[in-house]
Amino acid sequence: MRGEPSCPRCGGRVRAPGLFADSWQCAVHGAVHPLQPVVPPSVNALTVAVERARVPVWMPWPLPVGWLFTGIAHAGDDRGGGRATAVACTGPGPLGGPGELLLIAEELGVGLGAGYAGVRGPDPGPRLNVDEPPRAKVLAAGRPTPLWLVRDTPDDRAVFAGEAMGLWLWAVVWPPESGMLMYDELVLTDLRDAGSEVDLVPCGALSPQLLPRLS
Repeated sequence: MRGEPSCPRCGGRVRAPGLFADSWQCAVHGAVHPLQPVVPPSVNALTVAVERARVPVWMPWPLPVGWLFTGIAHAGDDRGGGRATAVACTGPGPLGGPGELLLIAEELGVGLGAGYAGVRGPDPGPRLNVDEPPRAKVLAAGRPTPLWLVRDTPDDRAVFAGEAMGLWLWAVVWPPESGMLMYDELVLTDLRDAGSEVDLVPCGALSPQLLPRLS
């Protein structure tokens, strides 16, 4: 599957750097780190994205029983590397039926997490009330990491966000009932540190949730 880079926030077309701008440009959002075309999930695609990433590549590891890696996306270019990553996993939901989980790591202002969360970005901003107790906790690279529920998101998903390793960490779950998965204190591994274990990741079909959408 081939395509063109797109805006990480809205999925729209972007213009490559040129004579009048030294960064990728979206007609709506201005300078952006481009979302690269999504490719079918494979160990090779995962390895390439991991090598380019300048931010964590989070994955539950070991994966929950019955879950598979179903794709990876990253925002950035060859010059600056991956400034945001999104890893998709799919498997049986806690209450039955299929569930899908996207884990996004990104630098401040990239907007990839907001794009997948279905909210105006680029960051969680006022939709995240850190004065309230966190709704979920994960273990990210060995550190307890609280996540708060992001408010005012579309009804078809549950969205959590917090900070890990000084960067935004988003968890977007479909359907919203599968958000219960986040209450099990998932163990997240940064695949940049996984070494040869990346070769053991089981792959499934590409998650449609990874594909850019116009908004």
